[in-house]
Amino acid sequence: MIEGPTKDGYVPLSQGDHFTNWKHNGNWKINSGVISRQGKGGALVYVGEKIPDNFDLRFDWKVGTGSNSGIYYRPTQYEYQILDNTVHADGKNPRTSAASLYFCIQPSKDITKPTGEWNTGRIVCKGTIIQHWLNGEKVIHFDYKNPKWAFNVDMLRQRGGNLEARGAYLSLQDHGDPVWYRNIRLKKLKEADMIDMNDVTPAVIPASVLEAEKKKLAGIINRRENKIQSQK
Repeated sequence: MIEGPTKDGYVPLSQGDHFTNWKHNGNWKINSGVISRQGKGGALVYVGEKIPDNFDLRFDWKVGTGSNSGIYYRPTQYEYQILDNTVHADGKNPRTSAASLYFCIQPSKDITKPTGEWNTGRIVCKGTIIQHWLNGEKVIHFDYKNPKWAFNVDMLRQRGGNLEARGAYLSLQDHGDPVWYRNIRLKKLKEADMIDMNDVTPAVIPASVLEAEKKKLAGIINRRENKIQSQK
């Protein structure tokens, strides 16, 4: 079990110079609470406790030029995208840009700091509501049971995602690029806890980007089907 909540109810998950309750293959380091990817080896996984159904997760992050990473917080494709929007190709599509719920719903705007500077991130989940925050602003407010988001839910489903899934370990994605995290802290939300219910409007995705997105999704589906066939 994770222990040691602060007065405001948040449990710090990244402190000091030693990984506590984190699992990795030697490719991540922590120094004075700053976590960094150092080489190939896969994700950094918090194994102290699975993420609760309702939670508020806060963290700081920064990337190198062209870097790609992400925070996975529920099973089957729940990812808060971490990205250098200015250089990486995924930055051209808001639905795969920094702070997106990757390949599901895009943030309302790009308010990332310049490459190499620290950003603040936040993920809030309560019931069917998912929120992504970036640098103090809520950029996604997504109730996946609301019919108006049916297209977005289906986008994730086609990638193999299930928004009803629960009970994953928190993990930091190793995408082969330099990335840093710090001040990772988690608060379990009680049923009576209130969250910001103000809506936000996702950024508009240009038609040309949507067309490229369709091709990318088709490729993902084909690769998944080929993998399934090869395993039979």
